[in-house]
Amino acid sequence: MAGTVSTYVAFNGYTAQVLRHWHEVFGGELEILTYRDVPTEGFPFEPPEDAVAHGVLTLPGGLISGGDSLGEELPVRDTAYSLLYNAESVEGARELIAKLSAAGGTEGMPFEQAPWGGWYGQVFDRFGVMWSFSAE
Repeated sequence: MAGTVSTYVAFNGYTAQVLRHWHEVFGGELEILTYRDVPTEGFPFEPPEDAVAHGVLTLPGGLISGGDSLGEELPVRDTAYSLLYNAESVEGARELIAKLSAAGGTEGMPFEQAPWGGWYGQVFDRFGVMWSFSAE
């Protein structure tokens, strides 16, 4: 049985802003559907029309999907998870880390040679999401 794994994120009312920011940093193709764009008849809840029903950022190496959570705000900034970006080069990783940092992110771990031989580092973007970067 073959399949793929991709990331799904949910933010309370600002998922479109997060996906647009990541699109600016990483490029790719972005599609965002709000509840205004999809039929909601028969839904067990009444979503706000401008809330994100489904968004997809398609990158050369994978997908990041998401939608607005319509419940309580959940904590985002943590080190229990991260989005891992395996860059094609050390320079490419450094460029992306610089873009995230310049746009309000903060370094979590310097991007340096790792004990296993590759390069590794972490940055929290301006929304508190931890991005790990790896390169050979």
